[in-house]
Amino acid sequence: MEIRLEDQDGRTVCERCVLADGPLTRMRGLLGRRVLPSGEGLLLRPAGSIHTLFMRFPIDAVFLDGERRVVKVVAGLRPWRAAAGRGARAVLELPAGEAGRLGMRAGDQLRWEA
Repeated sequence: MEIRLEDQDGRTVCERCVLADGPLTRMRGLLGRRVLPSGEGLLLRPAGSIHTLFMRFPIDAVFLDGERRVVKVVAGLRPWRAAAGRGARAVLELPAGEAGRLGMRAGDQLRWEA
């Protein structure tokens, strides 16, 4: 399923975000892709941590709590790394540099309709 994410001010954070909320879609994640274009992303839920094993490109990881509030942003997470966010219940994976371009930081509130 594809969703659109916005911040608390109504600005688009991710125009075309794939919702990975099943075991298989979460396990597959971004594997097999060569690039993640601007405007696209992957929302993993439930998830409190991620890894980039076997990936081919860096990503920004935005960790969200149960209220869809940003608890941590990891910019430029390179392949073969792992990251976690204390209290995170979901992780938004964006193209590297996207979170910084959008000015995303802890405390920001996101919303979407699924």
